[in-house]
Amino acid sequence: MINKLPMTMLAQIDDVAIFQTAAFVRYDIDEPAAKNKRMGQQGQSNYGELNLGLHVNDDALQALDNRMSLLAAINEQLADESAQTEQSAAINRLHWVSQVHGNHVHDIDAIPLSMAPVSADAMVSQQTGCGLAIMTADCVPIVLYQPSSGKIAAIHAGWQGLACGVIQETTKRFTESGAIQAWIGVCISQANYEVDTGVRDKLLAGCIANQTLAEKHIDDFVSLFSIPSQHDKIKLNLPRLAAMQLENAGITVVSDVPVGCSYADTYYYSYRRQTHLQQPATGRMALVIVRR
Repeated sequence: MINKLPMTMLAQIDDVAIFQTAAFVRYDIDEPAAKNKRMGQQGQSNYGELNLGLHVNDDALQALDNRMSLLAAINEQLADESAQTEQSAAINRLHWVSQVHGNHVHDIDAIPLSMAPVSADAMVSQQTGCGLAIMTADCVPIVLYQPSSGKIAAIHAGWQGLACGVIQETTKRFTESGAIQAWIGVCISQANYEVDTGVRDKLLAGCIANQTLAEKHIDDFVSLFSIPSQHDKIKLNLPRLAAMQLENAGITVVSDVPVGCSYADTYYYSYRRQTHLQQPATGRMALVIVRR
């Protein structure tokens, strides 16, 4: 928890830091009544304490205020760190995109900042003093950092993005030589992601078409990424697929185990939980990478 916001620093390397936000501040005591309160009531929207989404019918001013509070909290944390390292800590802006489950990559440095967010599912930048924020509520969020160039990236990878090669398209923007590191944020776990076999088949077809996996992983796709479930359905392992696509692209995954399951842990937002509880809406959290 940073500055009383539900936010955690996941990593810090060189002048880059990575933060994961949540829906609620985590407390030491987790009683059933508190968990039920976090889940919200059936039929009512649940926006939690730090909704960052402007597209979920929450009060827009509140969501914008939350984004400003997030930036302030990041700078507060970096200021504490810079007091020890003597590094400049100011982050002037956070960049957001309108996420559409595709593979378009927005180059922050090439396009002037606009009031209207760009429709994209990934961002890249080589600027200092900025951050890239990817919103999720079950999908796989990924951030990349290349120390040799200073370039950072943030990726929104739901099953559709993994099928259409959003990770591969993003890595193409790293045109300079040098190792790239990746971190995977909070997303839905395989145990809680039950889908029809048709989703798995579309994923496999996309991975073949976009050449996002090694041939041996394509051959073993069903056993690697799905397990049988009830009623002729299967459970998919999206974070594992994301990690293997990253590794196939030559990227080092710092940790291929997400820091939490968005569905199982009620401290996070989950679109699937919203659906199961018949709630009209829920909030969005963010995985954020910043470069001082």
